[in-house]
Amino acid sequence: MILLSACLLCTFRQKTSISFLSRPDLPNLAYKRLKGKSPGIIFIPGYMSNMNGTKALAVEEFCKSLGHAYIRFDYSGVGNSDGNLQECTVGRWRKDVLSVIDDLAVGPQILVGSSLGGWLMLHAAIARPQKVVALIGIASAVDGLVTQFNQLPVEMKKEIEMKGVWSMPSKYNEEGAYHIQYSFIKEAEHHCLLHSPIPVNCPVRLLHGMEDDIVSWHTSIQVADRVISKDIDVILRKHSDHRMKEKADLQLLVYTIDDLIDKLSTVVN
Repeated sequence: MILLSACLLCTFRQKTSISFLSRPDLPNLAYKRLKGKSPGIIFIPGYMSNMNGTKALAVEEFCKSLGHAYIRFDYSGVGNSDGNLQECTVGRWRKDVLSVIDDLAVGPQILVGSSLGGWLMLHAAIARPQKVVALIGIASAVDGLVTQFNQLPVEMKKEIEMKGVWSMPSKYNEEGAYHIQYSFIKEAEHHCLLHSPIPVNCPVRLLHGMEDDIVSWHTSIQVADRVISKDIDVILRKHSDHRMKEKADLQLLVYTIDDLIDKLSTVVN
């Protein structure tokens, strides 16, 4: 088992330069890539998060230490990528993930999805089963925004529909709320997965904090129940929150990646 040292956890300073993936008729995507061994690792960020988050950088340091390939990127409309955030949808961000897998990644890939990224990694595994060989979800927000919206009182939902914007309270936003277009929620409904079996057959590991007040850890249990893979584990941390970025959380994350790399190497050999 390989764990990040305390020193590494405190010094995520990257030397890799930003590159851009040019796409006809779609915004250019900003990304950083390490070349290395297979399987490669791709980090898929959460809603409104960019590729410079604590977890994305921790995974990069870990991949460097092992010599494995790694890609982190910004969704269109977020961070250094091109695009208008107001025009972004779950469907468009799904296309972003597939573009990274198709045009940047070489060989088999382990996807690490945080929050919204945990939803999109499942879509990627369904769409690219030959290339996606394992999944690690961190506080996976599968169907998340749709579920949260549907739990609102009827009158509030009607008001949001009339205004066209949902100001969703969040302690993770400087303004104290995310302003989400009603059209974003309606488009996201087309990508919901928990209503039926999820056709993913690769190994899946779902990490979730039991003190997560954004996405209940029960969501990861639901995902485990719906995914058809027989190789699926849910790992709960009693005192972790939604971000899961404390030292022990990061150690669990890199250990989980390391364990899957070993498992996949054994299968190949």
